[in-house]
Amino acid sequence: MLAGAVAAAWVIPAGLVPLGLGIVLLPVLLLAIASLIRVGGGLLDRLVVAGLILVGTVLVSGLLFSLWPWGLSPVATSGTLLTGLAVTGWLARRRPGLPLRGRPSDLLVLGTAGTFWYYLHHPLAGKSAAERLSFFSTAEDRLNHFSYFSGIQHVGGYNFLHQEAARAYMMSPAEVTYPQGTHFLLAWVDSLVHSSADSGAVLGVMNRYLLYVLVAYTLLATALVWAARWIGGPRLRGWRTAAVCGTVMALMLASNYTYLVIHGFDSTIIGLLMLTVTLAVLIRPAAGRVEYALAALAGLITVTYVYNLFGAVVGLAVLLSVLVHRRRFAGNTRRLIGFGLAAAAGLGLAGLPSLVSVLSELDVAGTASLGGPSVEADRTLLVGGMLLALFATFAPVSRRTAVGRAHLAIVLGTGVVVVGFGWYQVRTIGEYSYYFEKLAGCAIVVALISLGAVGSLLRAPAPVRSSRGRRLAVDGLVSGLAVATALSLFAGMQWSIRSFKGGPVAWHTNSLVGWSRGDAWSDIGPRDGATVLDDLKDVQGPVMALYSNDDYKNLKSTWLAALLRERGGDMLPLYETHWINIGAAPGPEPEYRKAMEHVRLAIGKLGRPLTIVVADRSLAARMTKDLSGDGLPATVLALPDNQWVQPWNRSFPGD
Repeated sequence: MLAGAVAAAWVIPAGLVPLGLGIVLLPVLLLAIASLIRVGGGLLDRLVVAGLILVGTVLVSGLLFSLWPWGLSPVATSGTLLTGLAVTGWLARRRPGLPLRGRPSDLLVLGTAGTFWYYLHHPLAGKSAAERLSFFSTAEDRLNHFSYFSGIQHVGGYNFLHQEAARAYMMSPAEVTYPQGTHFLLAWVDSLVHSSADSGAVLGVMNRYLLYVLVAYTLLATALVWAARWIGGPRLRGWRTAAVCGTVMALMLASNYTYLVIHGFDSTIIGLLMLTVTLAVLIRPAAGRVEYALAALAGLITVTYVYNLFGAVVGLAVLLSVLVHRRRFAGNTRRLIGFGLAAAAGLGLAGLPSLVSVLSELDVAGTASLGGPSVEADRTLLVGGMLLALFATFAPVSRRTAVGRAHLAIVLGTGVVVVGFGWYQVRTIGEYSYYFEKLAGCAIVVALISLGAVGSLLRAPAPVRSSRGRRLAVDGLVSGLAVATALSLFAGMQWSIRSFKGGPVAWHTNSLVGWSRGDAWSDIGPRDGATVLDDLKDVQGPVMALYSNDDYKNLKSTWLAALLRERGGDMLPLYETHWINIGAAPGPEPEYRKAMEHVRLAIGKLGRPLTIVVADRSLAARMTKDLSGDGLPATVLALPDNQWVQPWNRSFPGD
């Protein structure tokens, strides 16, 4: 059996990848893990926990993948992972098996995924890969994240293990200071989707990367609904489950967290996703000792690799959960020693990338106080939700169980971490800034998933003697009303009523619907976004793209030009573009002169010839004259007028 399983582990990927079906290896790996673990009571629960273990395994295995000669080869990586699963299952004497059963509320969890995907993907439907760049480049952060992702694809592993080679694709010292779990995970997934370690044309890679981000946000919303139901446990049934799931879904539909997508906070999205699943399993293990330990360690590794700021929350949560559930490991010294050794190894692996960052050029104190545009955690949900979580966990029925005590400990622990960090920021810089809002997202997650415990406190009506069919029909009707009520109360959904007194109703003003309308597209210059590839095919060196008199748009245009030409490392000197507000016209004389100072600085830092693309012929002529007079190695080109394309008509998705 072992020989057959190991052979299949290599035959399957070797057969699928050449056919362009590498993506099939994702569900194969997921189902393989799910068949070996014993978690929860239904198939969906098993798959969610298996997904967490798979991600943790991939990120740790990435340390090996980064050092061997095959890089992110889909056959080599998936074959190794499947071999590991085959050997593990054989050693554990686990017979593969899946619970082919579900719960009616699975439809609500899956419905959440379908709803979010519809609204997130709608503005991209029918658009070419070039047109979609306007949604890809909505913020500078996304361009940074893509450069880390692109670097991993090119060097074949974690950037911090290939620092010299990785600097060509990103602004140094990000190759060693920024957490790279998100980018490694997506690069590995892309190798399966593309069925090759060679990612192909950059434009196609950017399109796929944007889709991965939208999938991640969809999974975040879905995981929050699932986690609330999971924490509610077997006491949460019938219409109460529908009320909880509908409320969490509605709060996410109405939340401002769609701005995480718009602002390009890609690692934050995946970090919150992994934190959600990890906290749910830590609060209510519903699994054997081995599965509990695997999920806890996988969650700790995954969250710290993806977004190490959240490591403080998940690390404390693991400690508190183990203390509350310590009886699982009591009475067997060998078992306790084994768990201790596994925990020590997991902690070491989880902290390795962060340790490398701290020992290199990362200024921890300075980074913790950074400012910048942020997505504010909704204070009503943050404070009110955490208080409601305390109310649910302090209830006597909750405190009598290990699940309730673990939940209470994690709610309090998360609150202490968030409040403590906020206190530190107020003491040092006098206000809450960028990273406080990021960390507060952990408390938002805790507040939302704690609604499951609130729902389990609701009293179910006394059973009425009637036929099974009638009971199911009534329960389905009441559950539907509960979901509709939650959507109306908390998401502002008014069921086809679009306006009131001349203004749109609340549903049509939230950030998710705005994204779906296409409101978030990035006006950074030529609407097709690909002119650098089309017009400058023979230009080998760095490019500064000045399409606007807005300095931030010029920064994004230059970033996009560098990424499209696989030269992200050029952005370290070209970041001067952030202060160059000419491009569409010369502008007032003082602004022109100030902008030209930054152009000269960029050329000086670059140390090699620069090609500058502008959108105005008279400006190109003047810049050429000024720069040639200074003896600077630069070529200024005017973009042809026919490159400017009008925005497409944006349709509204409706209710």
